Amino acid sequence: MWNISKETLEVLDLSRNFLTGFDQHSVVLPWSRLHYVRLDSNMPQGPLPIPPPSTIQYSVSGNKLRGEIPPLLCNMASLMLLDLSSNNLNGRIPPCLANLSKSLLVLDLGSNDFNGQLPRSLANCMMLEHLVLGNNQIDDIFPFWLGAVPHLKVLILGYNKFHGEMGSWHTNFRFPQLCAIDLSDNEFTSDLPSEYFQNWDTMKLTNVSNGLWYLQANTRIEMQGYTTNFPYNYSMTITNKGMQRFYEKIPDILKAIDFSGNNFIGQIPTYIGNLQGLHLLNLGDNNLSGPIPSSLGNLTQLESLDLSKNKFSGEIPWQLTRMTFLGFFNVSDNHLTGPIPQGKQFATFSNTSFDGNPGLCGTPLSRACHSPEAPPPTPSSSKEGSVSKFDWKFALMGYGSGIVIGISIGYSLTSWKHEWFVKTFGNRQRKWARIERMGLRS
Repeated sequence: MWNISKETLEVLDLSRNFLTGFDQHSVVLPWSRLHYVRLDSNMPQGPLPIPPPSTIQYSVSGNKLRGEIPPLLCNMASLMLLDLSSNNLNGRIPPCLANLSKSLLVLDLGSNDFNGQLPRSLANCMMLEHLVLGNNQIDDIFPFWLGAVPHLKVLILGYNKFHGEMGSWHTNFRFPQLCAIDLSDNEFTSDLPSEYFQNWDTMKLTNVSNGLWYLQANTRIEMQGYTTNFPYNYSMTITNKGMQRFYEKIPDILKAIDFSGNNFIGQIPTYIGNLQGLHLLNLGDNNLSGPIPSSLGNLTQLESLDLSKNKFSGEIPWQLTRMTFLGFFNVSDNHLTGPIPQGKQFATFSNTSFDGNPGLCGTPLSRACHSPEAPPPTPSSSKEGSVSKFDWKFALMGYGSGIVIGISIGYSLTSWKHEWFVKTFGNRQRKWARIERMGLRS
């Protein structure tokens, strides 16, 4: 294979095989005109192969590559996609990746052993849309400066060592197009960032797509007189419904926030109710306190809400019954009291959603409410007769995982690709070791 014409080969896809490496000691690929290189889901164990500067897409995820990112990789000035996820790469993320600033759309370094701080030069990658750094050993404060990247849609930083406060929102660091952010299982210690919640404008949108579209990078490559399109679907792993799930495709309307497994304190800002496009909100396993804000009832697109393992007190607001797409709800292990709201989606939740709150009563718990007072108010009963069928339609639509999240899970469960298998199970040992370390910390 090494002897294939070095001047003509432009596309190399050897993904989902059992290759253990090349038959040459050199790690520099010899084909000078390569544009598209995919070596995903194989078994090479050596250093990272270096493609030529002409490369536009380079993906080697799901292998056993080791060592640091070599500086030669920063010479690919046309590179739009760099996926090195699910390997054994280590060291610091090199600042020279900013050399790719005029073209880079996707940077996925997740599930490796990178350490140290993030290079501030990444803020110069003005084309960047998808940044995945989860499941590493990165030790830094929140990279607020990434808010200056105008097209950043997905930011995955979970399972690292980020710490301290998130800092104040600034007009120059707005995250103007952010759709999904994962800060789970880090060491943040501040109040929740109310100013960010006020200004994440894309998460306020409740637009409904005319069709089922996914976030992806479309790269057009000129080859021998014709143009070929090479799409790349954005992917991520994020906690949904109490479990980590791999999304091989991300619907373009999905909006998600996962701040679980940190040490956030204080109350939930009422401004979070402005993020009406949210489908997934996970604030579980923190030190949040105070009442659950009734403004959460404004999140009518929400499909998964996890507030478990905090110190919330007071009653569950009846306004949460407005969330007719809610398929998962967990407020267990808090200090909540009073009757559980009834009707709509709350009729579908089991005891486990409310466990660990001795002061709660009412269905589905076995503790009856003995207070002579009337239960919490619900939307006007005068309207129930005319819209009851309508409400149950929406309740059924929201049952289970929800529309947007359910579509994503359905795709992942029916794809069964080897690439997914390697990413999910091939790195299980390292991931569970990482989770155990997080457990010791807490």
